[in-house]
Amino acid sequence: MIASGLARAGRGAALVAALAAGLWAPPTSAETIESALVKAYQNNPQLNAQRASVRSTDEGVPQALSGYRPRVTVTGSLGEQFTDTTAKTISGQPPTTPGGPVKNIATYTGTSGTITPWVYGITGQQTLFNGFQTANRTRAAEGQVSAAREGLRVLDQTVLLNAATVYMDVLRDTANLEVQRNNVRVLEETLRQTRDRFNVGEVTRTDVAQAEAQLAAGQSAMLAAESTLTTSKANYRQIIGVEPANLAPGSPVDRFAPRALPAAIDQGLAENPNVTAAMHGVDVAFLQVKVNEGALYPTFVVQAAAQQASYPSISIPITWTASLIGTLTVPIYQGGTEYSLIRQSKESLSQQRLNLDQVRRQTRQQVVQAWGQVEATKAQVQAAQAQVASSEVALNGVREEARVGQRTTLDVLNAQQALVNARVALVTAQHDRVVASYSLLSAVGRLSPQTLRLPTPVYDPTVHYQQIRDSWIGVRAPDGR
Repeated sequence: MIASGLARAGRGAALVAALAAGLWAPPTSAETIESALVKAYQNNPQLNAQRASVRSTDEGVPQALSGYRPRVTVTGSLGEQFTDTTAKTISGQPPTTPGGPVKNIATYTGTSGTITPWVYGITGQQTLFNGFQTANRTRAAEGQVSAAREGLRVLDQTVLLNAATVYMDVLRDTANLEVQRNNVRVLEETLRQTRDRFNVGEVTRTDVAQAEAQLAAGQSAMLAAESTLTTSKANYRQIIGVEPANLAPGSPVDRFAPRALPAAIDQGLAENPNVTAAMHGVDVAFLQVKVNEGALYPTFVVQAAAQQASYPSISIPITWTASLIGTLTVPIYQGGTEYSLIRQSKESLSQQRLNLDQVRRQTRQQVVQAWGQVEATKAQVQAAQAQVASSEVALNGVREEARVGQRTTLDVLNAQQALVNARVALVTAQHDRVVASYSLLSAVGRLSPQTLRLPTPVYDPTVHYQQIRDSWIGVRAPDGR
């Protein structure tokens, strides 16, 4: 009796195992891992914020290029001016007697009036030489743009890897919950039949207690699996932007990865965006040294100005002036600040070079680790499949032996639990197998929509850069804001 009841429940467990192993053919409307990655790539707010940050960094190039361009200002003034002037005139009169003193007589005259003076002028200034600071600032700004793009690639890979991970987390936890639910159904059937056998005297109270204890443990495991699945669904919603529903099985992406570990290491050191971003950081630090050294060079500036004024004084009705002046400034000593900045920037350059060495070592370690995980998970899947098959055979044998009295209820319960553990291990191994393949692609710098051939437009940061690089005027962003 117990063997036949457990056999019926076992057929349900076999179906759960097939679902967990990805052998079930999903309906055409199922969500695939590729479509989930597309949603994350298009709608993830963290990724969109990083794209806006790159566009902001682009503006550093036209700001640096402004050093090549002239600066023009227009000035003007208009007002009322009241003038009241009193003038004193001294005149001498002849003496009244021959040889007498000359008499001076003061005469006072006054003028007053109101005038409307106005002045307007234009001034243009062009820097012809500033120690190559403008050229080096421009190259440094371009290096910062390149580093920002690599930072965007880092986040692209992070978001895609996180999306693939949470997708597989939901699949794993859903399958695990089904395994635990089916286990509870089997244990409930076992407990019912054990009580029936106890009532007819075939087993003892100990057998009933053992079945009850195993059922309680199974229910606890089922509740824990429900909690884990709820957490995974929340993570899925946070990263991908929608609730998970009807997910299709995922598969590894080994076909996009290098075939050998040495090739993977070489590719990681050449293409991993963390490495390339650090390389651009070295370039920017080197150019900053050159910018600071430019403060020691002379500067030459040409200034042209024109001005017209009405009534600069009450007696002059109008004036017009124009000038063209070249100014050469040779720094001699400015307190030592410029020398300190040069030394400081050289230390920053050394720091960036050491950071590059550290990033390269970290990247190599990540590639080797990811490669090892891929190889290990391949073996783990095979071992877990063999474990499931053997556990199923063992459970069937224990049930048959229990039917003829050669095994106890506890033996059947232990064999059932071993099969459940094997199925959970298989589900976990298949999850780790897929996630490890995506991790390897990320480590070598190839986890991108282009490599995965995702059906989505790829964000191109160079479009915005070309739109604003040579802009002289305008406050509107290219998107119309």
